[in-house]
Amino acid sequence: MKKEFDITGMTCASCQSNIQKAVCKIKGVKKADVNLVSNSMQVECDDKLDSSTIIKKVESIGYGASEKGVESRDLDLDNRNDKAKNELKKQRISLIISIVLLLPLFYIAMGPMVGLPNFPFFDGVENALIFALAQLVLTSIILLINKHFFIRGFKALFKLVPNMDSLIAIGAGSAYIYGIAIIFIMSYAFGRSDLELVHEYMHSLYFEGAATIVTLVSLGKYFENRAKIKTSSEISKLMKLAPKTCTIIKNGEESIVDVSSLVVGDVIVIRPGDVLPVDGVILSGNGLLDQSAITGESLPVDKKVGDEVISASINKNGTFTFKAAKIGKETTISKIIALVEKASSTKAPIAKIADKVSAVFVPIVIAISLISLIVWLIITKDFAFSLNFAISVLVISCPCALGLATPLAIMVGTGKAAQYGILVKDAENLENLCKIDTIVLDKTGTITTGSLSVTDVYLANNDIDENELIMICASIEKHSNHPLAKAVVDYAVNRVNTISVEDYEEIAGKGTKAIINGKEVLLGNEKLVSDVLNKDELKQVKDVTEEFALSGKTPIICVQNKKLLGIIALADTIREDSVMAIKELKNMGLNVIMLTGDNETTAKAFARNADIENVIANVLPDQNMNMLNK
Repeated sequence: MKKEFDITGMTCASCQSNIQKAVCKIKGVKKADVNLVSNSMQVECDDKLDSSTIIKKVESIGYGASEKGVESRDLDLDNRNDKAKNELKKQRISLIISIVLLLPLFYIAMGPMVGLPNFPFFDGVENALIFALAQLVLTSIILLINKHFFIRGFKALFKLVPNMDSLIAIGAGSAYIYGIAIIFIMSYAFGRSDLELVHEYMHSLYFEGAATIVTLVSLGKYFENRAKIKTSSEISKLMKLAPKTCTIIKNGEESIVDVSSLVVGDVIVIRPGDVLPVDGVILSGNGLLDQSAITGESLPVDKKVGDEVISASINKNGTFTFKAAKIGKETTISKIIALVEKASSTKAPIAKIADKVSAVFVPIVIAISLISLIVWLIITKDFAFSLNFAISVLVISCPCALGLATPLAIMVGTGKAAQYGILVKDAENLENLCKIDTIVLDKTGTITTGSLSVTDVYLANNDIDENELIMICASIEKHSNHPLAKAVVDYAVNRVNTISVEDYEEIAGKGTKAIINGKEVLLGNEKLVSDVLNKDELKQVKDVTEEFALSGKTPIICVQNKKLLGIIALADTIREDSVMAIKELKNMGLNVIMLTGDNETTAKAFARNADIENVIANVLPDQNMNMLNK
C-alpha cells in the first residue's frame, strides 16, 4: 500500500536524501520518495506497517512528519498556503534587517580597501578594537536573526546526518569564532603595547564573511520558498473551481448544504451562474455549461435530461436538477487535482541521479574542507590563511541547486500547465517529452480562439437591408446568454441601435422567439423554422446553410411573420499565436496533426488556414485515444 506524508524541517537536497535513506531502512518499507519542493513523502510499504513507526523514524533524525489525511486533514491547501505566506513574510523581514546591517558592516570592514573614506573613530591602529567590536556587534545581530541555520545545522551534524545548514553553520561559525579569537589577541597585544601585532590582525577578522554567508543563503532560500508558494497557488486555483456549498432538494424542499456532506443520489438544483459541485446526470430542465476549465473546450455545451454533467462546470443559461453520481475524490475536478499533485511530487529519472549525488555530497564537502585546512596549514603555516580556504570550500559547495533544479522545474511546469488546461501524468512523461516526434492538437479552443464571431450576413430578399437584419437579430439576442447570441450582439455594437422586444422566449435546442413592432420573429436553427417556411424558402435555407457548414460556419436563421428575412453566419477563428506555435513546432522537426470532430471538409479548411497538412476528422470524443494508439 501507499502512504503519503507531509514533511517539515527540510532545507536542502541532503535533508531529502537523509529522510529517504532512514525510512527505507524500516522493515516493511519497499520504497520511499521524498520531495524537497512539495515537502512531501510517498511511502510504499506493507499493510501491517503503522504510520506512527514511519513518523517516529523521521522525527528521530531531526525532522517533522504527519500523515496526509490524518493530522493534516483539516488543513487544506489554502490554509497551508496562508501559513507558508506568513512564514515568507517573516523571512522577508529578517532578510531586510540582515541586508540593512550587512551594508554598514561591509563599509566598515571593506570600505577603506576600495578607496572609500573611513570614519575617524575606526581609522588607525589606536582605534583597532573599536573597529573590531563594531563588526562583532553587527555580525552578532545578523547571526542571531539567522540562528535557525545553526540550530538545524548542528542538530543534523550531531545526529550524523549533516545537511546544507551544517555547511553554513560550520563555515559561518568558524569565521565568527575566529574573529572573536582575533579580538582577544588584539586585546592581549594592546595590553603590551604591541601595536605591530594589532595592525597585523586588525584586517583578518572575517566577520563580514560570516554575515555575508548567512545573508546570501537567506536570500536564496527566500526566492526558493517564494517559487514554491507560487506553484502551490496554481493547484489551489484548481481547488477553487468547485464550490463549497450547493442547493439540494430533499423531501420537496430546497436547502443549502456543504458540498462535503453530499452523498450519491442527492438531487442538486443548478441555476444560471452556478458552478456544479459534483458529477452527475440531469433529471429535469436544461442548461448551457461552460466546461472549459475541465475539458479545455471553450464553447459552452447544451445539456438536457439524461446527459452527464461534470464538476466545476459553470451553468451559463437555463435551470436544471441533476442527481449526484460521483462525489468527493471521485469527481472529475478532484481527479484532475490529484493528477497535478501526483505529477508535481513524482521524480523524473534525472532527479534520481541528483539524489544519489546529494546523499554523499555534504560529508564529502566537509572532508574536503578539512583537507584544505590541513594542507594549506602545512604549506603556509598561516592558520588564518588556511581557514579562509576551508570556509570557502564549505560555503561555495551548495547542493541545493542540485537537489532543487529538477523537482522545482517539474512542480512549476505541471502547475502552470494545469492552469492552461494541460495535464501531465507524471514527471517521467514530462521528461520524455524531449523524445516525441509528433504533436496532435485539438481544433476548438486549441488551434482556434474558441469564441465565435460574425463572418457573413445573407439577405433572403430585397425587402430588408443588412443593418436592419442585424438590428432585429441583436435586439432579440441581447436577452440571451448563449455564445452565439453574444457574438451577434458584439457584431452589432457601433453598427446599429437595438430596439425593445416583447414576449421574449427561449426554445431549448432550437433558438428564440419574440415580438418586434407587433411582428413575431423566430431566430435560431433549421428545426425552429422548418414548420413555418414554404418549400422554396426551406430549400433556400438548406442551400445557404450547407454552404456555410462546408466552411465550418454556424448559421442563425431569421424569420419574421413566417417569412425568411436572412441568415447570419458565425465561425470560430484561428488564434494568431496558434499559427506561430505550429510554425515553431514544425521548425523543431515535429509532425503536427489536427484531431477534430468536425466533418472532413470543414476540418481541412481550418487546417489550411493554420498551415497543417495532416488532419484526422469525424472523431468522437471517446475515440480520441484509439486514434492516437494507431
